[in-house]
Amino acid sequence: MDIDTGAIREIFKADRFATKAGALVTAVSEDMVECAMDIDDSHMNAANGVQGGAIFTLADLAFAVHANLDLVCGADVGVTLAQSCAISFLRPPKGRRLIARSSCISKGRTMSVYRVRVEDELGNPVAEMQGNGFRTRKG
Repeated sequence: MDIDTGAIREIFKADRFATKAGALVTAVSEDMVECAMDIDDSHMNAANGVQGGAIFTLADLAFAVHANLDLVCGADVGVTLAQSCAISFLRPPKGRRLIARSSCISKGRTMSVYRVRVEDELGNPVAEMQGNGFRTRKG
């Protein structure tokens, strides 16, 4: 598979919610997608911790990019959408940047499962997400 990370970044800039939250695609390979987000005041909850929705948004972007790599690299397939996602928040980040890295657990013709690990830039685990995807009909 020919992966053009710059082109993939351009495509996923259209994910307006993730983009406005500050999530960026930082690295792409067939085996892993990495997305990152710098933490600022807009990501904080009332308890002055990083809001779970911000962490989930970053993990969801990594999942979406990875689950749709075939499509964005030119394969004649449908869009893969999240069917279900489960996230476990492990501990608050100690750093000021979150990094999400996806890996594929299983990928079939229509169903797929991805694991996304979210860490801070110091390597501390922040969350683990499992996303189940369903590939829609093409066209």
